[in-house]
Amino acid sequence: MLTSLHIEGTSLLHRIPVKPKLAVLMGFGLALYLVSNPFALVLATALTGGLYLSTGIRPAQAFQRIRPVLFTIAFLSLVNLVLLTPVETLVLTLRLLAILFLAAAVTASTAIGDFIAAITDLARPLERLGLIKAADIGLAFGLVLRFVPEIAARHEALKEAHAARGLPVKMHRMLGALLIATLKDADRIAEAIDARGIRRH
Repeated sequence: MLTSLHIEGTSLLHRIPVKPKLAVLMGFGLALYLVSNPFALVLATALTGGLYLSTGIRPAQAFQRIRPVLFTIAFLSLVNLVLLTPVETLVLTLRLLAILFLAAAVTASTAIGDFIAAITDLARPLERLGLIKAADIGLAFGLVLRFVPEIAARHEALKEAHAARGLPVKMHRMLGALLIATLKDADRIAEAIDARGIRRH
């Protein structure tokens, strides 16, 4: 069962501070949309995929982490085949895969605490304008990263429970239980945060 998206390691990505990694991720994502050459995009996808695996994650675990997004990309590709040419569909699919692999690599190589600190620092200019609370933005971002694997693990547990009872494993049958359990967790977390005075308002 996953308890965190972060993978302990000493790879090059692990040693790079989080802010430069976020800047590269943003710049890379923007640059990809200026590239329409399929060969260049295949190279970019292969490089980011290799970078993802360089974090020390096992191939099976790497696939498991991004499987839902891969299925979404596959579905979008099938839709695009109806609406666009095969070359245009290939270009869009490769762009999404390259961004996905790089984002997964950044997430796997960065501790949640570092993410929270970086997002909080980046949000401080908006706090000075009175628009937001920087600490709240960082905390919210950290909570999302922390509990994504928890939700995924709970989904797997529900699937196993349905299969053990001989029930068809269908998403619409598990959705209610998954939402209720997630909302209960959210309530407990909110109560713990307020009890510690973290939000201060």
